[in-house]
Amino acid sequence: MSKDMKFVNRGNEATPMELEAGEAGKVAVEEAPYTCNDFITGIKSTTREELMWGAFRSFLLVFFLYFFLFFLDLMGGSFKVLGGCQAGAMFDGLSNPIAGLMVGIIATVLVQSSSTSTSIVVSLVGASAMSVPVAIPVIMGANIGTSVTNTIVSFGQVNDLDQFERAFSGATVHDMFNMLSVLTLLPIELIFHPLEAMTDAMKPKDVDDGEKWVGPIKKWVAPLVKRVLNANKSVIKEVAQGGNCADIYAEVAAGTGKGLIKCGDVYNPFDGTETYVCPAFYKKYATKADDMASGSVALFISIIGLCICLYGLVRTLQSMVKATSTGLLKRATHINPYLAIVIGVGVTLLVQSSSITTSVLTPLVGMDVINLEQMLPLTLGANIGTTATALLASLVSDKPESVQIALCHFFFNIFGILIWFPVPFMREIPLRGARTLGWLTRKNRAFPAVYIIMMFVIFPLILLGTSTLFESGGAYVVIGTLLVIVYVVALARVVFFFVKQDGWTVFAQKLDDWQKASDFKKECMDKVLALEERVSLIEAGGAGTVVTKDAKGKL
Repeated sequence: MSKDMKFVNRGNEATPMELEAGEAGKVAVEEAPYTCNDFITGIKSTTREELMWGAFRSFLLVFFLYFFLFFLDLMGGSFKVLGGCQAGAMFDGLSNPIAGLMVGIIATVLVQSSSTSTSIVVSLVGASAMSVPVAIPVIMGANIGTSVTNTIVSFGQVNDLDQFERAFSGATVHDMFNMLSVLTLLPIELIFHPLEAMTDAMKPKDVDDGEKWVGPIKKWVAPLVKRVLNANKSVIKEVAQGGNCADIYAEVAAGTGKGLIKCGDVYNPFDGTETYVCPAFYKKYATKADDMASGSVALFISIIGLCICLYGLVRTLQSMVKATSTGLLKRATHINPYLAIVIGVGVTLLVQSSSITTSVLTPLVGMDVINLEQMLPLTLGANIGTTATALLASLVSDKPESVQIALCHFFFNIFGILIWFPVPFMREIPLRGARTLGWLTRKNRAFPAVYIIMMFVIFPLILLGTSTLFESGGAYVVIGTLLVIVYVVALARVVFFFVKQDGWTVFAQKLDDWQKASDFKKECMDKVLALEERVSLIEAGGAGTVVTKDAKGKL
């Protein structure tokens, strides 16, 4: 199949057999490349009124995009406040690589930022509180945890089943790549330690302390966020190094410390100066409960704002797509996949977050402006871009270990790309996994929520709990060993079910039945309510009075 084929949802026609063949959701449409002549022809054929509407739509696009980034950053800050103490405590005393991987996933989900998780790991390694062999799996886990953000963003298109299927596939291709990379590279790292050895040889003996590098987009978005909520990441690092939030807030009450929300210098992008600002949610001498309440309110506001901005973004983009030839748009986005990786790197360097890059692209996949095959290289570029940002930041720190950890993060993604992208057969594996997940959302609309909870919370917690049994010694090791045997047998049974017993068909049918049962219950409830209303109207009209409605529903 040509890599230039258009990704079109075919709805219920998709079958597990088609998914296995890599054919689901695809229509063989070859697309010619976009040329300068196409651009010039399009400009010449545009009227003045169309130009004015185009300018207005562009303004709306920039407006909604800016506040989408604002609320996304605010949501991240809210999660840091709400989950800071718990996330920090998870890093304390880590020595098991598997536990490190699970902590990396869970902590990143809690704080909604792989950069925060990575910075905590850097500080722990620099303080000799965590060894590099344990830190590397934590970095890998952070890579998986950060992909949950754009998966959540895909829910913005849940009302349109076709768009939701494509958007969820576009979001989870990030998950598939990260999980496959970890499954491939973690065992190799645990046995042969190539990342540790290579980065140890590459790290400098000494680096100069300097100013942290900040991307241009961050300079325009972060100042407004910090005037609303300024999360104190130092608390998370302190807890990770053995401190506790009770002692920290005792210092806050005494006026000698800072809690999870702090005042600080805020950059002014207009004149380049910094001003000391206390955010709107800051309270002097705040208790932990005060900051938790502030974080909860800020999270609620950020979620509402994200939904509004995402809706505005999607509607504006739909308007722009309708005003432009769909074929022309697809040809404009039809670029070499390796160039798409470079574009993903560049965009992520600008916004300093792979979550932001993939979250902005996810609605475009849902609208079928970008197909799944184009989303994958852009996602891979975003993965590299976020590690390049950390690498630039580490080069102006005062600890060589921070450079080593940043290099581990960088080369982990590079090796993952080399394994899963250049060879078409290998590239199809994460794409097929993402298409399957998207197809399952059509079978049951509750599936995406269950997927997120299971993959990013339940399974990591189970494996984290099991790994801690081996660290406890004695009888706990025996219990842990028995649990591992149970997990292996269960996994083998699941694989056998799906591969040899047509499990995909059975599973999809179950999801479909559950969705039909849910729809039936909802429909019955609506009919019962309508019947109750009708009975009450009959009773109000007196005995023997029959109340009828015409075709338009009027009495």
